[in-house]
Amino acid sequence: MDPLSDPGHGHSPAAWTAVTIMLIGFTIGTAAFFLDAQWLVWASAGLVVVGGLIGWGMTKAGYGVGGHKVTTKAHN
Repeated sequence: MDPLSDPGHGHSPAAWTAVTIMLIGFTIGTAAFFLDAQWLVWASAGLVVVGGLIGWGMTKAGYGVGGHKVTTKAHN
């Protein structure tokens, strides 16, 4: 496979940041659901949405796959 045509599979600061925030939101939401804290379940759902928005914003700012602020590393 040609390395230039490889989409990167989300290996970018934007993707890592978005997934980390969303994972934290899902973890808090799962614990809150178990503890029957309905307000915290909804707050964690909002955190998941915020994670997606931050990832989108970072992509638009050049931190996504192929962005101008990301340096790609060759895999040997």
